[in-house]
Amino acid sequence: MISLAVVVITFNEEKNIMRCMQSVKSIADEIIVVDSFSTDRTGEIVKDAGGKFHLRAFEGYGDQKNAAAAYSNFDHILFLDADEFLSPELSASIAEQKANGFPFDGYTMNRLNNYCGKWIRHGSWYPDKKLRLAHRKKGAWNLDLVHESLEMQEGSRIHHLHGDLLHYTYSNFDEHVEKNIKYSWLSAQLLYNRGKRVKAFKAFVNPFWAFFTSYFLRAGFLDGFYGFVIAVNIAHLTFLKYTKLYQLQQEQKA
Repeated sequence: MISLAVVVITFNEEKNIMRCMQSVKSIADEIIVVDSFSTDRTGEIVKDAGGKFHLRAFEGYGDQKNAAAAYSNFDHILFLDADEFLSPELSASIAEQKANGFPFDGYTMNRLNNYCGKWIRHGSWYPDKKLRLAHRKKGAWNLDLVHESLEMQEGSRIHHLHGDLLHYTYSNFDEHVEKNIKYSWLSAQLLYNRGKRVKAFKAFVNPFWAFFTSYFLRAGFLDGFYGFVIAVNIAHLTFLKYTKLYQLQQEQKA
Protein backbone atom coordinates (compact mmCIF):
# COMPACT_ATOMS: atom_id res chain seq x y z
CA MET A 1 0.00 0.00 0.00
CA ILE A 2 1.13 3.56 -0.74
CA SER A 3 2.22 5.48 2.37
CA LEU A 4 0.83 8.83 3.49
CA ALA A 5 2.50 11.60 5.47
CA VAL A 6 0.58 14.24 7.39
CA VAL A 7 2.30 17.61 7.77
CA VAL A 8 1.33 20.30 10.28
CA ILE A 9 3.03 23.63 11.04
CA THR A 10 2.57 25.01 14.53
CA PHE A 11 3.17 27.82 16.98
CA ASN A 12 1.72 27.51 20.50
CA GLU A 13 -0.93 24.96 19.53
CA GLU A 14 -1.10 22.88 22.71
CA LYS A 15 -4.90 23.25 22.76
CA ASN A 16 -5.38 21.89 19.24
CA ILE A 17 -2.56 19.62 18.14
CA MET A 18 -3.66 16.43 19.89
CA ARG A 19 -7.14 16.56 18.34
CA CYS A 20 -5.57 17.10 14.92
CA MET A 21 -3.16 14.19 15.29
CA GLN A 22 -5.77 11.80 16.65
CA SER A 23 -8.01 12.43 13.65
CA VAL A 24 -5.36 11.15 11.20
CA LYS A 25 -3.79 8.31 13.17
CA SER A 26 -5.72 5.63 11.25
CA ILE A 27 -4.47 6.80 7.84
CA ALA A 28 -1.07 8.43 8.51
CA ASP A 29 2.17 6.51 8.22
CA GLU A 30 4.03 9.47 9.70
CA ILE A 31 3.00 12.76 11.24
CA ILE A 32 5.46 15.61 10.82
CA VAL A 33 5.11 18.78 12.87
CA VAL A 34 7.32 21.76 12.08
CA ASP A 35 7.18 24.31 14.86
CA SER A 36 8.36 27.92 14.92
CA PHE A 37 9.67 27.81 18.51
CA SER A 38 6.52 27.51 20.58
CA THR A 39 6.63 28.55 24.21
CA ASP A 40 3.89 26.15 25.34
CA ARG A 41 3.67 22.32 25.46
CA THR A 42 3.18 21.80 21.71
CA GLY A 43 6.46 19.94 21.21
CA GLU A 44 5.96 17.72 24.25
CA ILE A 45 2.47 16.73 23.13
CA VAL A 46 3.60 15.93 19.58
CA LYS A 47 6.46 13.74 20.76
CA ASP A 48 4.32 11.91 23.32
CA ALA A 49 1.77 11.17 20.59
CA GLY A 50 4.41 9.69 18.29
CA GLY A 51 4.83 12.59 15.90
CA LYS A 52 8.11 13.76 14.40
CA PHE A 53 8.88 17.21 15.75
CA HIS A 54 11.14 19.76 14.04
CA LEU A 55 12.01 23.36 14.89
CA ARG A 56 12.37 25.97 12.17
CA ALA A 57 12.22 29.77 12.12
CA PHE A 58 9.02 31.05 10.52
CA GLU A 59 9.48 32.97 7.26
CA GLY A 60 5.99 32.67 5.82
CA TYR A 61 3.21 30.09 5.72
CA GLY A 62 3.92 28.73 2.25
CA ASP A 63 7.66 28.59 2.88
CA GLN A 64 7.15 26.76 6.18
CA LYS A 65 4.81 24.19 4.63
CA ASN A 66 7.18 23.51 1.74
CA ALA A 67 10.02 23.05 4.22
CA ALA A 68 7.86 20.72 6.32
CA ALA A 69 7.09 18.57 3.27
CA ALA A 70 10.82 18.12 2.68
CA TYR A 71 11.08 16.27 6.02
CA SER A 72 8.72 13.57 4.81
CA ASN A 73 9.84 10.10 3.76
CA PHE A 74 6.81 9.74 1.49
CA ASP A 75 5.54 11.44 -1.65
CA HIS A 76 1.85 11.68 -0.81
CA ILE A 77 1.24 14.39 1.78
CA LEU A 78 -1.83 15.68 3.59
CA PHE A 79 -1.35 19.24 4.84
CA LEU A 80 -3.33 20.33 7.89
CA ASP A 81 -3.39 23.29 10.23
CA ALA A 82 -3.30 22.49 13.93
CA ASP A 83 -6.85 23.77 14.45
CA GLU A 84 -8.19 21.43 11.76
CA PHE A 85 -9.15 17.76 11.97
CA LEU A 86 -10.75 15.15 9.74
CA SER A 87 -14.38 14.14 9.93
CA PRO A 88 -14.90 10.34 9.96
CA GLU A 89 -16.30 10.59 6.41
CA LEU A 90 -13.25 12.45 5.12
CA SER A 91 -10.89 10.04 6.86
CA ALA A 92 -12.69 7.12 5.18
CA SER A 93 -12.48 8.84 1.78
CA ILE A 94 -8.74 9.32 2.14
CA ALA A 95 -8.32 5.73 3.31
CA GLU A 96 -10.14 4.53 0.18
CA GLN A 97 -7.87 6.56 -2.10
CA LYS A 98 -4.82 5.31 -0.23
CA ALA A 99 -5.92 1.69 -0.65
CA ASN A 100 -6.23 2.35 -4.39
CA GLY A 101 -2.71 3.79 -4.55
CA PHE A 102 -3.73 7.46 -4.72
CA PRO A 103 -4.64 7.41 -8.44
CA PHE A 104 -4.95 11.21 -8.61
CA ASP A 105 -2.24 13.85 -8.27
CA GLY A 106 -4.14 16.05 -5.86
CA TYR A 107 -7.28 16.00 -3.74
CA THR A 108 -9.68 18.72 -2.70
CA MET A 109 -12.10 18.68 0.21
CA ASN A 110 -14.74 20.93 1.74
CA ARG A 111 -13.84 22.69 4.96
CA LEU A 112 -16.57 23.13 7.56
CA ASN A 113 -15.85 26.01 9.93
CA ASN A 114 -16.87 26.30 13.56
CA TYR A 115 -17.54 29.90 14.62
CA CYS A 116 -18.02 30.71 18.31
CA GLY A 117 -19.23 27.15 18.91
CA LYS A 118 -21.54 26.89 15.86
CA TRP A 119 -20.85 24.96 12.66
CA ILE A 120 -21.39 27.28 9.70
CA ARG A 121 -22.99 25.46 6.77
CA HIS A 122 -23.94 28.33 4.47
CA GLY A 123 -22.72 31.70 3.25
CA SER A 124 -19.24 32.41 1.94
CA TRP A 125 -17.72 30.01 4.47
CA TYR A 126 -19.19 26.77 3.11
CA PRO A 127 -18.28 24.84 1.13
CA ASP A 128 -14.83 26.25 1.82
CA LYS A 129 -13.07 24.11 -0.80
CA LYS A 130 -9.39 23.38 -0.13
CA LEU A 131 -6.65 21.49 -1.97
CA ARG A 132 -4.74 19.79 0.85
CA LEU A 133 -3.57 16.36 -0.28
CA ALA A 134 -1.09 15.98 -3.12
CA HIS A 135 1.91 14.20 -4.52
CA ARG A 136 4.76 16.48 -3.52
CA LYS A 137 6.43 16.23 -6.93
CA LYS A 138 3.28 17.57 -8.58
CA GLY A 139 2.61 20.64 -6.42
CA ALA A 140 4.03 23.16 -3.96
CA TRP A 141 2.76 25.98 -1.77
CA ASN A 142 3.01 29.49 -3.16
CA LEU A 143 4.66 32.22 -1.11
CA ASP A 144 1.78 34.70 -0.91
CA LEU A 145 1.74 36.90 2.19
CA VAL A 146 -1.74 35.73 3.08
CA HIS A 147 -4.17 33.01 1.94
CA GLU A 148 -1.34 30.87 0.62
CA SER A 149 -2.42 27.91 -1.51
CA LEU A 150 -1.13 24.61 -2.80
CA GLU A 151 -0.51 24.98 -6.55
CA MET A 152 -0.39 21.96 -8.82
CA GLN A 153 1.53 21.51 -12.03
CA GLU A 154 -0.34 21.99 -15.27
CA GLY A 155 -2.18 18.86 -16.30
CA SER A 156 -2.41 17.42 -12.78
CA ARG A 157 -5.47 15.29 -12.10
CA ILE A 158 -7.56 16.50 -9.16
CA HIS A 159 -10.26 14.57 -7.32
CA HIS A 160 -12.76 15.91 -4.79
CA LEU A 161 -13.13 13.87 -1.60
CA HIS A 162 -16.31 13.12 0.32
CA GLY A 163 -16.51 14.39 3.88
CA ASP A 164 -15.49 17.61 5.61
CA LEU A 165 -12.26 19.02 6.94
CA LEU A 166 -13.38 20.40 10.30
CA HIS A 167 -11.93 23.73 11.40
CA TYR A 168 -12.22 25.72 14.61
CA THR A 169 -11.94 29.40 13.70
CA TYR A 170 -12.75 32.06 16.31
CA SER A 171 -14.02 31.53 19.83
CA ASN A 172 -15.19 35.15 20.20
CA PHE A 173 -15.88 38.26 18.11
CA ASP A 174 -12.74 40.12 19.22
CA GLU A 175 -10.51 37.43 17.70
CA HIS A 176 -12.29 37.84 14.36
CA VAL A 177 -11.93 41.62 14.32
CA GLU A 178 -8.26 41.43 15.27
CA LYS A 179 -7.60 38.93 12.46
CA ASN A 180 -9.44 41.19 9.99
CA ILE A 181 -7.06 44.02 10.85
CA LYS A 182 -4.00 41.81 10.42
CA TYR A 183 -5.14 40.11 7.21
CA SER A 184 -6.37 43.33 5.59
CA TRP A 185 -2.87 44.83 5.70
CA LEU A 186 -1.32 41.67 4.32
CA SER A 187 -3.98 41.36 1.61
CA ALA A 188 -3.59 45.00 0.59
CA GLN A 189 0.18 44.62 0.37
CA LEU A 190 -0.18 41.45 -1.68
CA LEU A 191 -2.56 43.14 -4.14
CA TYR A 192 -0.31 46.19 -4.37
CA ASN A 193 2.76 44.05 -5.07
CA ARG A 194 0.83 42.31 -7.86
CA GLY A 195 0.11 45.66 -9.50
CA LYS A 196 -3.53 45.86 -8.43
CA ARG A 197 -4.87 49.43 -8.26
CA VAL A 198 -8.33 50.64 -7.24
CA LYS A 199 -10.48 53.74 -7.26
CA ALA A 200 -11.74 55.07 -3.94
CA PHE A 201 -15.35 54.01 -4.64
CA LYS A 202 -14.27 50.33 -4.45
CA ALA A 203 -13.93 50.77 -0.69
CA PHE A 204 -17.65 51.59 -0.58
CA VAL A 205 -19.10 49.28 -3.24
CA ASN A 206 -17.14 46.06 -2.65
CA PRO A 207 -17.99 45.66 1.07
CA PHE A 208 -21.72 45.94 0.34
CA TRP A 209 -21.41 43.34 -2.41
CA ALA A 210 -19.38 41.02 -0.16
CA PHE A 211 -22.08 41.20 2.52
CA PHE A 212 -24.91 40.70 0.00
CA THR A 213 -23.16 37.69 -1.55
CA SER A 214 -22.48 35.94 1.74
CA TYR A 215 -25.74 36.70 3.53
CA PHE A 216 -28.27 36.55 0.71
CA LEU A 217 -26.88 34.91 -2.46
CA ARG A 218 -25.12 32.16 -0.52
CA ALA A 219 -27.84 31.90 2.14
CA GLY A 220 -25.77 32.91 5.14
CA PHE A 221 -29.02 33.92 6.83
CA LEU A 222 -29.72 30.21 7.33
CA ASP A 223 -26.95 30.17 9.94
CA GLY A 224 -28.91 32.65 12.05
CA PHE A 225 -27.21 35.35 14.08
CA TYR A 226 -23.71 34.04 13.44
CA GLY A 227 -24.36 33.97 9.71
CA PHE A 228 -25.10 37.68 9.94
CA VAL A 229 -22.00 38.37 12.06
CA ILE A 230 -19.79 36.52 9.58
CA ALA A 231 -21.24 38.42 6.62
CA VAL A 232 -20.63 41.73 8.41
CA ASN A 233 -17.05 40.73 9.15
CA ILE A 234 -16.48 39.71 5.53
CA ALA A 235 -17.67 43.17 4.52
CA HIS A 236 -15.43 44.71 7.20
CA LEU A 237 -12.38 42.84 5.94
CA THR A 238 -13.18 43.87 2.36
CA PHE A 239 -13.53 47.51 3.41
CA LEU A 240 -10.21 47.49 5.27
CA LYS A 241 -8.40 45.72 2.45
CA TYR A 242 -9.43 48.21 -0.24
CA THR A 243 -8.99 51.31 1.89
CA LYS A 244 -5.48 50.19 2.79
CA LEU A 245 -4.72 49.38 -0.83
CA TYR A 246 -5.91 52.87 -1.77
CA GLN A 247 -3.76 54.28 1.02
CA LEU A 248 -0.69 52.48 -0.35
CA GLN A 249 -1.38 54.00 -3.75
CA GLN A 250 -1.66 57.49 -2.33
CA GLU A 251 1.54 57.09 -0.32
CA GLN A 252 3.37 56.01 -3.45
CA LYS A 253 2.14 59.04 -5.36
CA ALA A 254 3.19 61.35 -2.54
